[in-house]
Amino acid sequence: MLAALAVVVIAVAAVLYVNREGVHADHPPTVLSALTPVAKPEAAPAVAFTDAAGKPHMMSEFKGKYVLLNLWATWCGPCVKELPALAKLKSEVPAGFTVVAVNVGRSTEAETKGFLAAHSANALTAYTDRNLAMMRTFHVYGLPVSLLIDPKGNVVARADGPAPWDAPEAVDYFKALARERS
Repeated sequence: MLAALAVVVIAVAAVLYVNREGVHADHPPTVLSALTPVAKPEAAPAVAFTDAAGKPHMMSEFKGKYVLLNLWATWCGPCVKELPALAKLKSEVPAGFTVVAVNVGRSTEAETKGFLAAHSANALTAYTDRNLAMMRTFHVYGLPVSLLIDPKGNVVARADGPAPWDAPEAVDYFKALARERS
């Protein structure tokens, strides 16, 4: 009888804790153990990066949706390995979410675009930061690094190192976040 009561109490607490989708930005699934909530969400810094045409962009352009900002480089083996997973994630999650993968190396915009195509990552827009300003601004000391930014533009979680972004549990998590935003 006591065990049954304990189960009921835990179930009620879980229902009160979890939102209607069962997902919170600060509680990623186990498969994304690398993605950890930040202690205090803060606005994503204003720093420019360019697209394949050389047009400058800022993270503020993506306000209103969840963004997984991924900083990578062509010379970084783990970065290259996770590019197809990021592309698949971007393709599978609806409009309330996007992946912004920025090459923080010396590659030109055209080289970045070609590199993504050669590595099964065509779904990713070719963004480049040749000045490494994003690494300095986001305090990145190793690659890859991914930052989860909420619809208000706040960094809410960070992953230092690669992650299985296209794992079914991860895709379901980001789909739920996108629905939550709606």
